[in-house]
This record gives sequence, structure tokens and C-alpha cells, in this order.
Amino acid sequence: MTPPLAPFDRHRGLLFSVAYQMLGSVADAEDVVQDTWLRWSAADRDEVADARSYLVRIATNLALDRLGSARARRESYVGPWLPEPLVTGTVPVAGAPAPQDPADRAELGEEVSLAVLVVLETLTPAERAVFVLREVFGMPVAEVAQALGRSEAAVRQMGHRAREHVQARRPRFEPSASVQREVTDRFLAACAGGDVSALLAVLAPSAVLVSDGGGKARAALRPITGAEKVARFLLGIAATGADPSFVALPAEVNGRPGVAVWHEGLPFLAATVVVSGEGLVEQVLMVRNPDKLAGLGALPGTNLGSRG
Repeated sequence: MTPPLAPFDRHRGLLFSVAYQMLGSVADAEDVVQDTWLRWSAADRDEVADARSYLVRIATNLALDRLGSARARRESYVGPWLPEPLVTGTVPVAGAPAPQDPADRAELGEEVSLAVLVVLETLTPAERAVFVLREVFGMPVAEVAQALGRSEAAVRQMGHRAREHVQARRPRFEPSASVQREVTDRFLAACAGGDVSALLAVLAPSAVLVSDGGGKARAALRPITGAEKVARFLLGIAATGADPSFVALPAEVNGRPGVAVWHEGLPFLAATVVVSGEGLVEQVLMVRNPDKLAGLGALPGTNLGSRG
């Protein structure tokens, strides 16, 4: 029988990313990858013609099995729900590596931003699976149909519905990486400096802030709308961050410019913004729920052993 590890390791990043974009949770995605490994290691692999298709089929169906219970839990979630952020890079501290390792092996695709993942929550589970496999990873219709146990015609129909739904609800404009970085840097500098005029200058008049505390960290219980209200909320957080026990680093959050913040060496928040065609911040997506920040790990270079 073919040794199991090499084919599985070749596709581990893809499996993680499929599961993550299906579930919006790093921890659940890692569980799916582990369960996929268990099924793969027990399979008659010499009978498997295409390891990639076989593994994707297992991971997709395991993620679909989890999606129903995950959505039921979200019905009782305290405040707005956001996907678990995947911090794909931070400015190193004292030469230390970026703290999050799932992203090191992830194949992120093009649709991994928090804003798009929020939109994917409004699809049916089957439509979400088709969108992720077809639109994000470009898998052929026949391969997706086999993974889901559906006809090719059904997959094409679901893909069309999902694509129209996402296009109607996703951010209308995708700025270049350089524009996104420049606007995000101005936004972060205004927050850090407590400069309300500079912050209002970079916020769209109808800006919306969504903060996810999950009832476990201080956050707004509903979206905040309007530049002035958003600015007041952000500057309140920034005033707390002036304490030297807080460390904020520019970060790549789900493939977009953002920020990661630690308090006394432990994860405090991760945030990213959506930039409009006018070069203004139209959405701020902020995750405070500590359960969703575990992947950040302790601040690199921080010794937590001496804490009481």
C-alpha cells in the first residue's frame, strides 16, 4: 500500500483552506484536517486514482457535517459574529517569526478576506461549498460534483446562484494592494495618535464598525454606523492601548492589511478594514473574542512565565 504521509502533506494546505473558508474557524478547520488524515490513513489508498480529489471530498463533507451545528451555535451568539481571523503575517518583534502557523501552510485563494467570509455565511451550506471549491480554488465542475455527490448541472446552478449572491453583497470595490496598505496605514496612525480629525478624514461618512466579543470581551453588541460614532468608539479603544502593556503591530489579516494587538503579551484584538473606491474606510471588522484569537499566540519575544 502507498505510504500515506507524502500525498496528504502535499495537500494539507489546500484541505485547511477549504475547511476554513467553509467554517470560518481555524480550530474547526484544523479538526477537519485531522479527521481527514484519520480517514485517509485507514483507506485503501492503492484504489485511489487522484489523492487530491479524494482528500478534498473527505474534507468538504466533514466541513459540511460541522456547518449545521456551527450555525445553530451562532443563533445564540452574543453580539455580532465574525469569522476567526487568520493572521497571515505580522511585523516581527526582535526578529521573531510571525506567531500564527496555520497560515504558513494555507493556500488562501482569492476570497479569504473577513468581509467576503461574512457574506459566505448567508449562503446555504451546499452553495458555500460550491463557491469555495469553484470560485476560490478553481476546481472543475466534475470534480466539485463528485466531492458533493451532486450532478454537474446542479453544481452549475448552485454556483451561479452563489456567485450572484456574493457579488451583490461583497464590497463593491477592490483597491490595489498599495492603496489598501496606504489607507490602512493612515487609519491606524490616526487611531494610535488619537487624532479625531485625521480619523474622520479617512473614514467614509457611512462607515460601519463590527466588533465581535462573543460575550467574553468588551465589544459593541450591534454594528456602529456613521463616521463620528465609529471614530469615538475607536479612539476609546486607542486610549486604552496607550498603556505600555499593549503592543500593536501592523499585520496581514486574511490576506489584507490590518492590525494585531496584544495586552501583557496575550492576544487582545485583530482587525482589518474594507476600503472604498474613494480611498476611504467603509468597514472596520474587529475581533475581540479571545477564543478566536488563540491562533495569534503569545507576543513573540514575551516571557509569560513570570506572570502571577
